[in-house]
Amino acid sequence: MSLLRTRPAAIKVLAAAAIAVAAWFLPYGLDTYGIHVINIAVVFALLAVGLGLAMGVAGQINLAQVAFFGIGSYALAIFTTNSGLGFWVSAVLAMLATALAGLFVGIPALRVQSHYLGIVTLGLALAFTNWVTNAQVAGGASGINGIPAPPAFGIDLTNEYLYYYFELIVFALAIGFALFLVRTALGRRLRAMRDDSLAAGAVGAPVPLLRMTAFLAASVYGGAAGILYAGLIHYIAPESFSVANMFLLLAMVIIGGRQSIIGCVIGAIALALVREALVDFSIYAQLGYGSVVVLMVVFAPTGLAGLPQRIRTAIRRRRHRAPGALAAFRPYEPATEESASGSLEISGISKQFRGLRALDGVTLSVEPGEIRGIVGPNGSGKTTLFNVISGIYTASGGTATFDGRQLVGRRPYQLSHQGMSRTFQNLRLFGEMTVEENLLVALDRTPMRAAWRYVVWPIGIWQHERRLRRASADLLDRFGLTDFAEAAPRSLPYGIQRRVELARAMAAEPSLLLLDEPAAGLNGQEVGQLQEIVRSIRDSGVTVVLIEHNMSLVMSLCDRVTVLASGRVIAEGTPAEVAVRPEVIEAYLGDSFSTAEVVEAVETEALP
Repeated sequence: MSLLRTRPAAIKVLAAAAIAVAAWFLPYGLDTYGIHVINIAVVFALLAVGLGLAMGVAGQINLAQVAFFGIGSYALAIFTTNSGLGFWVSAVLAMLATALAGLFVGIPALRVQSHYLGIVTLGLALAFTNWVTNAQVAGGASGINGIPAPPAFGIDLTNEYLYYYFELIVFALAIGFALFLVRTALGRRLRAMRDDSLAAGAVGAPVPLLRMTAFLAASVYGGAAGILYAGLIHYIAPESFSVANMFLLLAMVIIGGRQSIIGCVIGAIALALVREALVDFSIYAQLGYGSVVVLMVVFAPTGLAGLPQRIRTAIRRRRHRAPGALAAFRPYEPATEESASGSLEISGISKQFRGLRALDGVTLSVEPGEIRGIVGPNGSGKTTLFNVISGIYTASGGTATFDGRQLVGRRPYQLSHQGMSRTFQNLRLFGEMTVEENLLVALDRTPMRAAWRYVVWPIGIWQHERRLRRASADLLDRFGLTDFAEAAPRSLPYGIQRRVELARAMAAEPSLLLLDEPAAGLNGQEVGQLQEIVRSIRDSGVTVVLIEHNMSLVMSLCDRVTVLASGRVIAEGTPAEVAVRPEVIEAYLGDSFSTAEVVEAVETEALP
């Protein structure tokens, strides 16, 4: 695996070096107008990276990026011309103002998503444009001129050739930081939130804080682009920050590839140059941009940056390459008495969905180190109970504690950090991430307050990253998934995907594991492997609660069974005791089964 990683890494380093050399010598072949066009293109590329971080990496629709751009420019202009402050002091204040705006714009993301978030952020962008057009302090429709160039140790940055090198240094630092962010723990959390925010929260990613972080990052890049723009042209006006430019920026990101930082750069620079070439045909150009965006969304949703991967995937399918082999599970070490987990106590849990009472006073107690089965007919409230316990739903009444800690009313990511982990009835893997990255998201238990290290102490981030990689390698080996580390989960057989989800749940080192129909869709051999894995997990000191319709698995695996029907507990006991109770047979197995037939089935399961 190391050889496979080393060769692409070397190619990427050589390509980056070649691009850096070409960028450094680019001005030598350009006239004054040409270098101005390139300077503007670099500003838009920086702006596009910020939009890519929010929209492509974090999955947050952000149509206010051009407003961040404008806030950075206008704040710098107002502080330097109206207040008389120096350029660098004004730049710092402008960045702070833009960051605050980013946090403000991010607030709606805590409550709305999808196109609703797009509408809200677009409204905020329109509000900003309206304000600068009418506000006296912003110069109204005439804008602000006389903005100074940044002083730089006597270097004349009014010269656009020299300004290009200043931009290039800022841009290189910004790109390096964005790539560093995306490829380490915080970036993986953002991508996990994009792929499935529910699953991300369940493995410990603080989704509300991540949404705010996405808008903060977008605003910082937008503010930096605005400062560079104002320092370059020394004049700003409302038309530079119009909705038309917002949609042009959106086209840059979509065409280049919104999930790739490099793709955003390619799309921004390419479209900026095309726009300049078609400046005399602006109406037709706008129509062309829109057509290309539609075509890219339909036929190449990952943009230009995603084409190489799509080609490689198509070639692999043609060659019918085997995905690898699932190795044997390596059991966990048995727990000592001191490491045994606590008990789960559920008392009077109710859940009302308007006119439907999904749970009605559910009470049960699970002993430490027990495997508890929860069974019942479809619609009996089993998954609803799990969703209440794991913080996805808010209980209408009742309490639940684990090891003395309250569960009800806590968010999923908070419960994950308290020692709870779960799987889902329908697979919820992070589809755009590799198997290894799925595990790395769950392995990372770093609190969000430690994100300051990305700016102040990046070496600590790399050290943490190396520890996570070692832990993921061990976990992949334990669950027999080493051959699939670099594979996308959706490309794997269903049984292996189930194994990946179980491994991800255990990556968080839980004390309480909730398994929602873990045997669904598995064949007989895979069910046997699952049984071995769950027993080993229990023996390691983890309390396990599972929902399951496979009665053979329940009978042979569970210590005790709780039966739900119509949101109520109707029976509880050992599998043998529960299976022969008439109310259970009637509610779960149906009238076609007799008590004698069930007894015979239970006795058969009990045979060695």
